[in-house]
Amino acid sequence: MSAPMETGPRTYEIRTYGCQMNVHDSERLSGLLENAGYVRAEDSEPDVVVFNTCAVRENADNRLYGNLGHLRPVKDGHPGMQIAVGGCLAQKDRDTIVKRAPWVDVVFGTHNIGALPVLLERARVQEEAQVEIEESLVTFPSTLPTRRESPYAAWVSISVGCNNTCTFCIVPSLRGKEKDRRPGEILAEIEALVADGVHEITLLGQNVNAYGSGFGSLATAPEEVREMTAGGQSAFAGLLRACGDIEGLERVRFTSPHPKDFTDDVIAAMAETPNVMPSLHMPLQSGSDQVLKAMRRSYRQERYLGIIEKVRAAIPEAAITTDIIVGFPGETEEDFEQTLHVVREARFSSAFTFQYSKRPGTPAATMDGQIPKEIVQERYERLVALQEEISWAENKKQLGRTLEVLVSEGEGRKDGATRRLSGRAPDNRLVHFQAPDEPVRPGDMVTVEVTYAAPHHLVADKPAQSIRRTRAGDAWEARQGRPKGVTLGMPSIGRPASIPQAAPACSAHP
Repeated sequence: MSAPMETGPRTYEIRTYGCQMNVHDSERLSGLLENAGYVRAEDSEPDVVVFNTCAVRENADNRLYGNLGHLRPVKDGHPGMQIAVGGCLAQKDRDTIVKRAPWVDVVFGTHNIGALPVLLERARVQEEAQVEIEESLVTFPSTLPTRRESPYAAWVSISVGCNNTCTFCIVPSLRGKEKDRRPGEILAEIEALVADGVHEITLLGQNVNAYGSGFGSLATAPEEVREMTAGGQSAFAGLLRACGDIEGLERVRFTSPHPKDFTDDVIAAMAETPNVMPSLHMPLQSGSDQVLKAMRRSYRQERYLGIIEKVRAAIPEAAITTDIIVGFPGETEEDFEQTLHVVREARFSSAFTFQYSKRPGTPAATMDGQIPKEIVQERYERLVALQEEISWAENKKQLGRTLEVLVSEGEGRKDGATRRLSGRAPDNRLVHFQAPDEPVRPGDMVTVEVTYAAPHHLVADKPAQSIRRTRAGDAWEARQGRPKGVTLGMPSIGRPASIPQAAPACSAHP
């Protein structure tokens, strides 16, 4: 492991797998490394490769060890190269990673990402692997340095951990019980981001609408929490309304909520706070009461559809997305038909659909009634076909609508002689639009009319009605020529019947 004489700053690459929480953590890891003097690798082999792992997806360990195996000969030919493994799989398999891949230099967990630069240096000096896994959170991730991937949109973590005990999910045992940030810290971070050019933020947590429970009883909660919940509203509803008071913040989103904690005051806050966008990701998992009980999901079909009905009544233009697991142990054909019933009733704009597979360490992995693969596959295909049909029908309802689209990074594409750019509508639908003659930048806003609908996107082929140059676009322009901090290698999570902007937080997944 001895390092050669160095002629310049050490370079790094971060490979991120999993949910939005992992993406958020990787931005922090990037900030930590750059604060320690590292620079992002561009055209050469990096000196440090960091795997930020997920333990939720099927065969996550095989994917990791396969990637580590591919890197071994690269490291052998690159003296001084280091490999670090962090994230949920590192938290779970702390004792086996270095045994199975002895060329790994550092293993760190979800609770101590701030230790990475020190662990890398210690491994170099001591010439031996450093394995450091904390059992509880050392430093809240959002207090660490960051190198954001986007100059105009940002994640803001409001909590970490989860108090639920879903039988298919290992996340609570890896990230621990819910811990909440104080409202003042959250709002101060958002204000700082807005001052830096950000005009869209996504509030992030394993169960965002349980926000406040991490403080314990109201009697012992900080004064600012008690003020936010005055009049009986939930802390999360109060936080949404407080976001509405931040000048310059144009779009607020959140993920992922849990139906059991989704209260009417949150719906009211969404409807009454202008910068809270009309989009909602509400994990369903199953439409069968029996399966929901086996999953230990503390709501039932009637409760779920009741929430959807209330959201649509208060926010008619809302696009609602979801997660669904097919083939959970014990699921019958009748159970599956109940899921299809909810899909037809809820009319999701898109859905992340999953075939159930065993996750070691979860109660569901040892349940009776494991369903043969061919049955799960057949049900999965029926579900995807139904959701595709609904997604397309719902998108067709957007024809003729005028939407203000937040322009995304990337050069778009050409369809014949027409060059298209892409962006997100307020409800988070993906929109491809005709590139206007006037230059527009990622972060700017373009008003367009929808002329075509597909299951996964909308198209606006008429010239833009207006272009609004923004401070967010200025921020994007100012960043040009500077290296980006994180290479996102997120694999597809399940098969999206229609694709939201990013995969939802990991508590939503099997």
